[in-house]
Amino acid sequence: MKVNSNYFNLNESYLFSTITAKINEFSKYNPGKDIIRLGIGDVTLPLVPIVIDAMQKAVLEMGEAGTFKGYGEEQGYLFLRSAITRYYENKNVKLKEDEIFISDGAKSDLGNILDIFSIDNTVLIPDPVYPVYVDTNIMAGRKIIYIDGDINNDFLPIPNKETKADIIYLCSPNNPTGAVYNADQLKTWVNYALENDAVILFDSAYEAFIQDEELPSSIYQIDGAKDCAIEFCSFSKTAGFTGTRCGYTIIPHELKKENASLNKLWLRRQTTKFNGVPYIVQRGGEAVLSEQGLLQAKNNINYYLENAKTITGVLEKLDIWFTGGKNAPYIWLKCPDNMKSWDFFDYLLNETGIAGTPGAGFGKNGESYFRLSAFGKKENMIEAAARLENIGAKA
Repeated sequence: MKVNSNYFNLNESYLFSTITAKINEFSKYNPGKDIIRLGIGDVTLPLVPIVIDAMQKAVLEMGEAGTFKGYGEEQGYLFLRSAITRYYENKNVKLKEDEIFISDGAKSDLGNILDIFSIDNTVLIPDPVYPVYVDTNIMAGRKIIYIDGDINNDFLPIPNKETKADIIYLCSPNNPTGAVYNADQLKTWVNYALENDAVILFDSAYEAFIQDEELPSSIYQIDGAKDCAIEFCSFSKTAGFTGTRCGYTIIPHELKKENASLNKLWLRRQTTKFNGVPYIVQRGGEAVLSEQGLLQAKNNINYYLENAKTITGVLEKLDIWFTGGKNAPYIWLKCPDNMKSWDFFDYLLNETGIAGTPGAGFGKNGESYFRLSAFGKKENMIEAAARLENIGAKA
């Protein structure tokens, strides 16, 4: 018996596990010190009222023989998939219900989608990047090449003709940088994918945070994308489902490789290896996409964006370079005095009691950068801003 030796090529622990361990160690030797956690991107506001009502009603349905649900529909219940098609109609994107697959979140599907692709495919990943994109391909043993995101391109890299890849990961609004591609930039990526017979895996988990109507919130708003892109989204950040778990993946019927429909391949994979999302949770997802649900979820999103504005206002005062925070819940800043990311993590934690995420954890181009999350309570954000301004004044 042999284990998958590709796992030996991974970092010993997941980035956020390391951060948690460091915070716990700090708390051990600094008992009673108030720590403001702006690192992990977990929501803090509760589920909105209409979602709670829908899920409670669904729970009662499960207690009656006439409305009880057992195994659900393979791709997710039609009521939720239909709600998603209506949501995309508001983006001027037409989808069919059977192009949508309900999942337990974007993270799972972004890794599991690799099951339908050959291990011989070359993967193109922007750096800095969400670690899951990298780690899942290392686990499989695929060749990975990187495209550089940096301050010169505002952390929005564009492909060049010399680079050849089969699978491309894009995230917009981006995690960790908060940067957002415009339509022309995404069109460049779509053209590149079509020319190279490649597939774009487009992570739109933060699309609900886009405030600028000129910025695309779906890859399918770009001509030609249905022939080359798979889109992943989640209710985690849109409606606070990080502990409830529901998302979806879209694979258009137009998307084919080697005369095979990727939609059908994914359906075959999911029916074999995925048990589906609970009926109760899917009813909650349907409620999110109702007119009232979208308004209530929007209030929560605005709350987090106000938090981001509180932090970016201080960074502007201190003349610290940053991106994000306007159409995304993340702020990506340049460490003062070109400090290394983990050094700044320790400095910030010790001097202010603020815990963020070192940019180096997202790739080599993240070195000397730092991510702060706006997913916190308003009072904590105000306090964090005051602490940051205070150390800036001392400096």
